[in-house]
Amino acid sequence: MSDASFDLDAYFTRIGYAGSRDASLDTLKALHLMHPRAIPFENIDPFLGRPVRLDLASLQDKIVAGGRGGYCFEHNLVFMHALRALGFQVGGLAARVLWGQREDAITARGHMLLRVELDGRTVIADVGFGGLTLTAPLLLEPGREQTTPHESFRIVETDDHFRLQAAIGGDWRSLYRFDLQPQHEIDYSVTNYFLSTHPTSHFLSSILAARALPDKRYALRGNRLSIHHIGGRSEQKEIATEAELADTLQGQLGIVIPDRAAFEARLREKNIVETNA
Repeated sequence: MSDASFDLDAYFTRIGYAGSRDASLDTLKALHLMHPRAIPFENIDPFLGRPVRLDLASLQDKIVAGGRGGYCFEHNLVFMHALRALGFQVGGLAARVLWGQREDAITARGHMLLRVELDGRTVIADVGFGGLTLTAPLLLEPGREQTTPHESFRIVETDDHFRLQAAIGGDWRSLYRFDLQPQHEIDYSVTNYFLSTHPTSHFLSSILAARALPDKRYALRGNRLSIHHIGGRSEQKEIATEAELADTLQGQLGIVIPDRAAFEARLREKNIVETNA
């Protein structure tokens, strides 16, 4: 199934976009803002033991037609197909996540992001990094602070890689490290299989969800919901029951739970509420 088979009209309806269809920076910025606003980050399928399929037909069925969310591979592959259908020159990259790790940590290439070549400049796009998902593309201009509708970001260049950093609480914190080696479907398929099936994967042991709204970010890990308002104020809420957690996902984060009874049973099995309360 080629990018020409991607249902661009349905995708635009899914994210609420009715703007220009030219392959310009303005179009890219508009799409990059609206995608994470409309499509939540979530790992419900691997958490429930369901397969995560990355072929175009499955992505369209789940995320575009089905109203679901997903994690990085699903988000950024859908975004890549949409951009290619519009005529953008775009390819996939891989990153080693540093969020919550030491700065010198060497983690697996477990995250996907996009490289867009536009008007002689390289632009980085990423609509699938959970609670700190970019809401605007970034120029690959190391050292330059770049504002987005949410946080400010910068890309730092080291000897053999780049680091994406966010301004959080007055400090620059690294999200991940990446280089410009092109990635192919098989590269993502192998990593996706591990992350969605291996017992040690955090996507199987807990529930993760996020959504970037115009005035705030929602980020849920386990039974703890964080609400980060633009301007710096944050709130945390401990969710007390499986039913309340499911209600929160459906209501505040706009997530479609495919089988609510099975989901609540899985929360009980994993002691998500009791373990984190």
